[in-house]
Amino acid sequence: MSASRVAAIVSFRLGGFDGVAVEAAKWGWALEQLGFSVRTVAGEGPVDHLIPGLAAGVGLNGVDPPPIDSSALERALEGADLVVVENVLSLPLNPAAARALATQLRGRPAILRHHDLPWQRDHFKACPPPPQDPAWRHVTINEHSRRELEERGIPATTIANAFDPHPRAGDRDSTRTAMGVTDDRDDWLVVQPTRAIARKGVPAGLALAEALGATYWLLGPAEEGYGAELARLLDAATVPTRHAPIARIEDAYAASDVVVFPSLEEGFGNPPVEASLHRRPVAVGPYQVGRELAAVGFRWLDVADHEAVRSFLRSPDTRLLDHNEHIARTQFSLEQLPARLFHLLLEAGWA
Repeated sequence: MSASRVAAIVSFRLGGFDGVAVEAAKWGWALEQLGFSVRTVAGEGPVDHLIPGLAAGVGLNGVDPPPIDSSALERALEGADLVVVENVLSLPLNPAAARALATQLRGRPAILRHHDLPWQRDHFKACPPPPQDPAWRHVTINEHSRRELEERGIPATTIANAFDPHPRAGDRDSTRTAMGVTDDRDDWLVVQPTRAIARKGVPAGLALAEALGATYWLLGPAEEGYGAELARLLDAATVPTRHAPIARIEDAYAASDVVVFPSLEEGFGNPPVEASLHRRPVAVGPYQVGRELAAVGFRWLDVADHEAVRSFLRSPDTRLLDHNEHIARTQFSLEQLPARLFHLLLEAGWA
């Protein structure tokens, strides 16, 4: 594949720590391994082409984006041999931007990568499916979404999220000290590495921490109008709480005694896999794709079974940690991603 080829990655926001941005960066790396020069285009974040009209807007952060600058979008995509669209044509978070982008991409090689689909969110259930074009290929990050697209007449390929099989070790001692947690036997730290929005199940994560008498640490910001509810929950908590981001996610995993992921709904859910690679026990909620991941072989704890989590913390089963680490490394390795993308490009006739 010629090194002169250019791939543009387009999203509402890039360069941050939300799941879409993190996974987009991994695809950027994989495309570079295939010989592409990668260009980033988004409404927010440290990107090559910042177009504020591409931002998700009021549905995410309560602020309406400015009108989309179609000329700026055209310039940003000029010369791109391949365009990867991360969720902009999946969820109707900015319909004007979606229409402008779809117009720009008609007849051009593009991958529409769907992290979420509109009917999977209560407030978008009546919205239409993503647009189609003979030149485009649709990619989902789980089989559940692929089947739902297929039911609506849209063929798609599943390429699951991928992870560094040998992540950097974090700083447990300094991070726990910063959070006010000791290494006493029952001084536990429950880490929830998610944003604070309704579907992330903050009450269930907090309930587990309260049942354990542990410190609860929520990493992500409050979005989608959840700030007041989050403040109420944290104020009413019967255990110490921390709501603060961290520069290195590996430090949060290292500091944790258990990672909690109580989501009710997710496109994928990276933290349980990441925590498994960091050899941490994970307590997971009842979301659909979590059951799909469990079918691959993961054996995670149930966030609602407080006594099972307590029992594990008092008598850790290293065999369980070994097992989950092995599944994560062999089934979801980032090292396999370039080959998966190459096969997709080959099938589309673009390789």
